[in-house]
Amino acid sequence: MFRILTNRFSLFLLLQAFFFTSAAQSIQPGAARIDSYLPLLKGKQVAVYANQTSTVGNEHLVDVLLKNGVAVKTIFGPEHGFRGTADAGQKVANDVDPKTGIPVISLYGAKRLPSDDDMKGIDVIVFDIQDVGVRFYTFISSLEEIMEVAFQHAIPFVLLDRPNPNIHYVDGPVLDRGFKSFVGMQPVPVVYGMTIGEYATMLLGERWLKPEAMNAYQQMKSSGSTPFTVIPCSNYNRSMRYELSVKPSPNLPDNSAIYWYPSMCFFEGTVLSEGRGTPKPFQVVGHPDLPHTLFSFTPVSMPGATQPKLKDQVCYGWNVSGSSDESFVRTAGKIQLSFLLEAYRLFPEKEKFFILPKSGDAAASFFNKLAGNASLMQQIKNGWSEEAIRASWKNGIDAFLKIRSNYLIYL
Repeated sequence: MFRILTNRFSLFLLLQAFFFTSAAQSIQPGAARIDSYLPLLKGKQVAVYANQTSTVGNEHLVDVLLKNGVAVKTIFGPEHGFRGTADAGQKVANDVDPKTGIPVISLYGAKRLPSDDDMKGIDVIVFDIQDVGVRFYTFISSLEEIMEVAFQHAIPFVLLDRPNPNIHYVDGPVLDRGFKSFVGMQPVPVVYGMTIGEYATMLLGERWLKPEAMNAYQQMKSSGSTPFTVIPCSNYNRSMRYELSVKPSPNLPDNSAIYWYPSMCFFEGTVLSEGRGTPKPFQVVGHPDLPHTLFSFTPVSMPGATQPKLKDQVCYGWNVSGSSDESFVRTAGKIQLSFLLEAYRLFPEKEKFFILPKSGDAAASFFNKLAGNASLMQQIKNGWSEEAIRASWKNGIDAFLKIRSNYLIYL
């Protein structure tokens, strides 16, 4: 089986002491610090933007708020839905939470933004969703849009921060604004090394929200109100490994998938399976036309991936799951391009490797949206080495690191 590097175990041992600080030090996400934000919600009509990761211990945030006398008027749900069971990209309908009877307004279905009617009577919005620190993971796009709507309706926004399992590095091409989409809205690298609270603070500090939202935010501040509050995590720093207790989406079932996701998600823009429809999404990749001597697997319909790419077809490629591979990618501190480059090298019909829109325009391809530019696709086609590709990212990353340094909450 093709391997990324032959010395991954020595690299793991070298960096283990730094990155694998025990998470047993009682990390507390913002949601667990109830006394810090309850005074902001008492006596208010509250909307909660949440999903299945919005927990306080073993309880859902909504249940905790209700137990503490908070009037939760509305729940907003993102991609995958409030309960986190819908397929990637699947449209989610409005619903009523069966446990509480609270209306759930889907912002990943018929609309991505709440209507004026949805916002009526809301005094404050609470946002609490687990992020994984990757630009094309759409929850930061949802965050940006709901912040804009909140400020434009003069509604304070309270963000309950959570640790980022990929906080320990920054890597990948910085998005070119010409490739802005819901899988990449701002000029940040693929892996940005910030918690979602730090990221939201950067959106405001860099004035990356829409002008009308920024103007409304400034007006709220000028009037003496507090339009934006982050409730930070406690007992947390950037060297800590954070184990998620709830999978953040159907196809990120464990920490191994989360660590490999920034590298393997690029395959979504190709004809290869990225492992959806298997027990190891983003940890197995392959295609029926790759050499049959490689690792084999067969995507099938399953919850969270009812129509996976290459469904019921035997695919040949690579399996990067397992403790040693997980340890390697967690400590390597960079996106791994080796599998992508090797897959293209071995693929027999290279003109069909990247999925193109019906127009045939490569610039509008999903791969370029994931990359945030048209350069990476062309570099792969031109046979660039991983080292050369990575060197082309350096100036953009260096500029971003200077911006990022102004918004870090945790050491």
